[in-house]
Amino acid sequence: MSYQSRVSLLVLLDSVIVLSAIYFSYLILFPQISTYTLQTLLISSVALLISHHVFAFVYRLYQKAWEYASVGEMAAIIKAITFSVATTGAVQFVINGDMYMRVLAITWMLHIILIGGSRFSWRMYRDRFIRSKQQKKRALIVGAGAAGTMLVRQLLKSVDSAIEPVAYVDDDPRKQKLQFYGVMVQGKTANIPKIVEKYKVENIIIAIPSLSHKGVQSIYQQCSKTKVKTQIMPMIEDIVSGKVSVNQFREVQVEDLLGRDPVELDDKSIAKKLTGRTVLVTGAGGSIGSEICRQVCKFKPRKIVLLGHGENSIYQIDMELKNRYKEEFAIVPVIADVQDRDRIFEVFEEHQPSVIYHAAAHKHVPLMEFNPKEAVKNNVIGTKNVAEAADTFGVNTFVLVSSDKAVNPTNVMGSTKRIAEMVIQNLDKQSQTDFVAVRFGNVLGSRGSVIPLFKKQIQAGGPVTVTHPEMTRYFMTIPEASRLVMQAGALARGGEIFVLDMGEPVRIVDLARNLITLSGYTEEEIEISFSGIRPGEKMFEELLNENEVHPEPVFPKIFIGKAVEEDFLRVSRLIESYDSFEGPSLRDYVLSLANREEVRVGEVVNQ
Repeated sequence: MSYQSRVSLLVLLDSVIVLSAIYFSYLILFPQISTYTLQTLLISSVALLISHHVFAFVYRLYQKAWEYASVGEMAAIIKAITFSVATTGAVQFVINGDMYMRVLAITWMLHIILIGGSRFSWRMYRDRFIRSKQQKKRALIVGAGAAGTMLVRQLLKSVDSAIEPVAYVDDDPRKQKLQFYGVMVQGKTANIPKIVEKYKVENIIIAIPSLSHKGVQSIYQQCSKTKVKTQIMPMIEDIVSGKVSVNQFREVQVEDLLGRDPVELDDKSIAKKLTGRTVLVTGAGGSIGSEICRQVCKFKPRKIVLLGHGENSIYQIDMELKNRYKEEFAIVPVIADVQDRDRIFEVFEEHQPSVIYHAAAHKHVPLMEFNPKEAVKNNVIGTKNVAEAADTFGVNTFVLVSSDKAVNPTNVMGSTKRIAEMVIQNLDKQSQTDFVAVRFGNVLGSRGSVIPLFKKQIQAGGPVTVTHPEMTRYFMTIPEASRLVMQAGALARGGEIFVLDMGEPVRIVDLARNLITLSGYTEEEIEISFSGIRPGEKMFEELLNENEVHPEPVFPKIFIGKAVEEDFLRVSRLIESYDSFEGPSLRDYVLSLANREEVRVGEVVNQ
């Protein structure tokens, strides 16, 4: 039906209702209508009819979608009718010197009943008959707060929604057994399994956008006891900004179950460091490097240089950033190997960067155990080349992306990362450039991380292979890791090692179980097998030695320590003659070198 046809139909319907309301009002009070009363009735009818249509247009009664009518629409009806009846009374007073108050009162009531009934009857028909014919999934809403009730209202309003809310759960004792939009709070989150069974729930929706990671983890533990699909409502900010709609749910991700809230950063200090500057990122095509590039671009640098060895990965991040920012600042892709000293110096001379994020590295623990020479060449020599280029060309800040495996290392990868830290800390003593390192744990979703491997094994029907039932690791997301690197650059004074408070370490077997559940399977369907600890692996990872960490964070959830190099001769020997070592002897040398390096107590930086 067109807009004009719809308005014409409503005007005709309202005209009949208005005339009927005032006629029956007179008929109730004056069964025998005299000529005088008839004259007053005609005048009142004309006045009421005209004033009703005027106020109906003022309050947009003909422009509302009545199939979605609610309190707001009812308020508009009452206002329009009240003013139109008052106008009619004023006309009666002007013409007759008196107002028929009882007639006006009855007219007002009949008017509201008939107009309101005509409008809301369509919504009742839609809700009772059209919606009832559709096959909908019965949903349990976790959270009866502002977000949860808004979600229920949206689901009930939408004819196309495939979800029907049947119950809430909420831990607020004041909300128990209360109804919100006709849906009752049936218990607390601890009662989720029983409520799912009782109400034959087919879908669980967590509608608490402000919930902490620990809260999500706690609720998901209850949801996982059922075999019902669990989803999360999007953030309120994303809904308000229009990025997503209220009923665009997403699946629960393993990142939601980390049990740690992300670090809030000091955007002003980061912007001061990056805005309008030239920034160079090595390893720009990798998981961490590419995310650092995305985060840097938000702060509008003058130029960003994407340096990497793999042309495909550099091409992808270059295209991605140019599609978004090509009109705002320069984006320069550079194919170069950090092991090629001359090429690195050439790049620095051409682009004169102010800030360096050094993310290029070999990071696979088992692979580096069999290729120690390559680990030294890339992680130590490569870092030395980039760091000395930064010193030569007056770079302001150099940030090395390090690893928790650099603490008391038991493998080649961790040892070369620790030696790379020694290289930049030694250089920091004699350079105007601020050299700092950032350590964090395993990054979820990065290339070579355990999550993609587990997902692939689950898709193949299992088994999911875990090295040891008690093995633990610290985990963080790629955006968290990248933001920590940037915050470290903003806090840098020279020589520090920055560490994120990563909360409690996670057992790898628990991570595997969560992924199996999130994928819609049970442990009976996807088996977990234990393969044994691989070469160079530790059961538990550390982030700082006990005598290396300052007890107080220098920034919320960011700690800082300063290692002091005692003797750089052995590091120099490694750099000069690593090529002459045999594989096993080189491995032993880098491990002993990394582990003999001690941190002096008290050499801690206070910001």
